[in-house]
Amino acid sequence: MDTKTILIVDDEERTRQGLKNTLEKWSKGQYQILSASDGAEAHKVMNKSKAHLLITDICMPEMTGLQLLQSLKNRGHRFVGIIISGHPDFQYAQEAIRLSVVNYLLKPVSKQKLIEAVEQALETEADMERAEYMEKVADHKLFKIDRDIGHSNSAINEAISFIGQNVSNPLTLKQVADAVHLNASYFSVLFKEHTRMTFSEYVTRKRLQLSKKLLLTTDAQIEEIAHKAGYQTAKYFIKIFKEHEGVTPSKFRKMPELDGVNNQ
Repeated sequence: MDTKTILIVDDEERTRQGLKNTLEKWSKGQYQILSASDGAEAHKVMNKSKAHLLITDICMPEMTGLQLLQSLKNRGHRFVGIIISGHPDFQYAQEAIRLSVVNYLLKPVSKQKLIEAVEQALETEADMERAEYMEKVADHKLFKIDRDIGHSNSAINEAISFIGQNVSNPLTLKQVADAVHLNASYFSVLFKEHTRMTFSEYVTRKRLQLSKKLLLTTDAQIEEIAHKAGYQTAKYFIKIFKEHEGVTPSKFRKMPELDGVNNQ
């Protein structure tokens, strides 16, 4: 997984450098610590390198910390934020909460409070990332089948288990029917009765679910992912993926803002 980035934005050089030094010592190279002196520079940094955590002072010339947070979110950047302020202000705090800021620290910030706030913020960011990943990969119809499978026919249980174990390989209805010792025609009817979808649709959804997982969690080439998802050629895989998801596999991989997948 890529190294996560923390961006510090403060117009006071001494404060900015102090925060940076503290976090660099704490992270021991585990995180990339970047800094910017104002909102304009922060935008340039964010356009070049995704920041997972943004720590910003509120009172800055040209663009306040809250304006910076708002403008970055308006441009589709996704991150968690920590606000630093020289004085308590309830109105600032309210606005910060609206902008999904996870902590509001008052200057002077102690090293311990800074580190505790950063650790908490990174946990929140990781939870958000996991939730976004699950939403992109999840197929709600498959989830319902898996959830209800214990109440299903034992042969269908075995069939679904067999498909799950062999989804990367060529699969035919007859092959699965033979594996659970049923006539292919009868198995086809029984499968649809218990899953509310055809055998072919179920296998396609399983393969797409696996391919989306591989697209988001590996750097494997599209052709390699196609084979791992049970497709003989990348061309056919791309065709099926686009038909179901509305975008090509490559575009899906590059779109962190994608709200979800087509599971209707």
